[in-house]
Amino acid sequence: MGEDGKRKTRRGKRGGDAKKQKDIEASTETVLPASSTAPSTEYTAPPMDSGDSLFYFDTGSKDENTMNVDKEDKISPASYGLVNPDLQSYLKNCETMLDDPKFESIEDRIIFVNNVYEEMKGFELQLTTDHEGSRILEKLFRISSEYQIRRFFSLMREDTIRLVIHRFSSHTIQTLLLLSAVALERGVHGETSDLAAGAEIEGEDEVRTKMPTFEELLLELVNTLTPQWAFLMANEYASHILRVLLLVLAGNPIEDQSNPKNSIKSKRSAKYVEDRNGEPINHPSLSIQRKIPDSLTDALDQLLKTTDSSINDLVARGFTTSRVGSPVLQQMLVLQSKKGTLEQPGSLLDKCLLNLVSDPTENARRDSALKLMIDDIVGSHFLQKVMELASPKLLQTLFERYFCGRLSVLSMHPISNFVVQSLLSNAKNERQLKTMIAEIQPSVGTLLFKQRPGVVRALLDSCIRLRAGSVEIMNALYSGLGISALDERKELINLLAFLMPYKEFVNADYDQLPFRIQGSLIIQLVLQLPGDGHEPIMNSFFAQAPDRMYSWCKDPSGSRIIEAIISSEHIPLATKRQVLDQYSNKYADLAVNKYGSHIVDACWKVSDMPYKEKIMIELIQREMLVQDSPFGRIVMRNCRVEQYKRRADEWRERERSLQKGKRMFKDIFDSSSTPNKRSDKKSKKSKK
Repeated sequence: MGEDGKRKTRRGKRGGDAKKQKDIEASTETVLPASSTAPSTEYTAPPMDSGDSLFYFDTGSKDENTMNVDKEDKISPASYGLVNPDLQSYLKNCETMLDDPKFESIEDRIIFVNNVYEEMKGFELQLTTDHEGSRILEKLFRISSEYQIRRFFSLMREDTIRLVIHRFSSHTIQTLLLLSAVALERGVHGETSDLAAGAEIEGEDEVRTKMPTFEELLLELVNTLTPQWAFLMANEYASHILRVLLLVLAGNPIEDQSNPKNSIKSKRSAKYVEDRNGEPINHPSLSIQRKIPDSLTDALDQLLKTTDSSINDLVARGFTTSRVGSPVLQQMLVLQSKKGTLEQPGSLLDKCLLNLVSDPTENARRDSALKLMIDDIVGSHFLQKVMELASPKLLQTLFERYFCGRLSVLSMHPISNFVVQSLLSNAKNERQLKTMIAEIQPSVGTLLFKQRPGVVRALLDSCIRLRAGSVEIMNALYSGLGISALDERKELINLLAFLMPYKEFVNADYDQLPFRIQGSLIIQLVLQLPGDGHEPIMNSFFAQAPDRMYSWCKDPSGSRIIEAIISSEHIPLATKRQVLDQYSNKYADLAVNKYGSHIVDACWKVSDMPYKEKIMIELIQREMLVQDSPFGRIVMRNCRVEQYKRRADEWRERERSLQKGKRMFKDIFDSSSTPNKRSDKKSKKSKK
């Protein structure tokens, strides 16, 4: 490769010192006006067509209605030159205020924000493609008014595609989309941004320029991105924008604060923002289902319909194993599933599964491809989503064709075991569930002791959800743990807590056995089994020495098991009372322990009035010990010990009213669920 070829393929922020110096010289030439001999201080961006192209389109495709990732026309990320050093220095000074925006009044904030926008007027797009500038813009948007956000959004319309695929401006657009979702939710409820509607004035004549609404901006963005959708799905920067856009159009939750795995940002991106004093947009409306205008719903339907028909089979299959495109593809399948178009012949899912939906007959080429996909680190994630969305018929086809007879082998694979877990946890009916349990039963012991207990947990999840298979799954656990005789079942809770077979447990030193987190989780799931599914665990619990079970209360994993027993809705109150009696005269000691204090709180919630007073008296008798512990003080506050000491009658009256309210709500929920159960029974009888 020649010197020119090397220079064109040079990677990095600046592309080398020589290229940097060349850019500076070029930008300096544009600063000098033709009519002046003195250098000007005003910065002018270099031409937009400068710079090497990184992305190519193939417009020579014979089928104009088919989306291809490769095209002949050159499309490169947006380039507007280097930012004026004076403007860059000004924005960095403003960043300190943006990191901690504590203004004395709203007027001060309005003045500050307006001044910043005034200073960067004419250089907005240039700042979006700058490393530091784009980050500062994201912080500025968080305290800007809706009008300012719409104005900035509208400036990006002329060069949308090139901005979407840019490394830095893509983050700016993503932030604008999140703020657009918040603004749309406000609009539905007749609200507006924190800043006054007439706070920003355009020009000296105090006339505000009319800007498109958020609804119009989003519709135009959809129309711009749809023709290049497949190309953008394959772009590492644009794919994140597509995911956010789909969630905004559907009104689905975008940021789930309770589950970081559902966050739209990667861990690396979140860490980068945190290290630079950035804050995510944690508006409550982003974590709930939002109402959206009908026009956006229609636009989403049209988008899914267009991409479904225009993405060809080869490109669709390629996205299933693409780290960049697969998350977007999965999001599209979720939306199609909600609209009932997921499993239509020729649909996007049908193309991804090599026409398995439209033609489920034997196909050696398809079988080979899907078996490879099961073991693929990216393709396995795609199949997990397919298992979640599949109909009972499609799931049965997948199970019989690619998993039946191979569950044990696939369950031990470091990648495909996650696909198996998704298959088992998404069983659609009792027949499917029992078939899966029967096949996996011989391997339960291996799964428990060879670091694959997640497969067993997936089966338990389905048993709880479908309210079936309790006997079968318990027999599988007995077999896997090496329990053959009835008297050996008394050690069930120990065998699961420590995840070891019966023969090893009876010869082991109990005090040296470590708790296993996965075993604790399995016990908690068994306690949720319908009917009498919890009885094997409870029988084993009461067969243990009380002091041994008391020691569990002070262990991180053991305390979770005890708390699950006390809090379980399936265990009768009489059985729970027996558990509470084991800790009589020990509540003060538990209250001062980091983990035992949670046990006291759980016991308090399920106790009646006399038993609560019993716990209260014990805490008061050892008040000095309890108050010296930070955990004990929390327990004292939850039990309202001070109120009991001052006005016991008021405390009793309050507790009675709380218990009465709980019983009332329980009766309401029970009565509302009873008709459903009866109708289920009638439907079963009619089927018989």
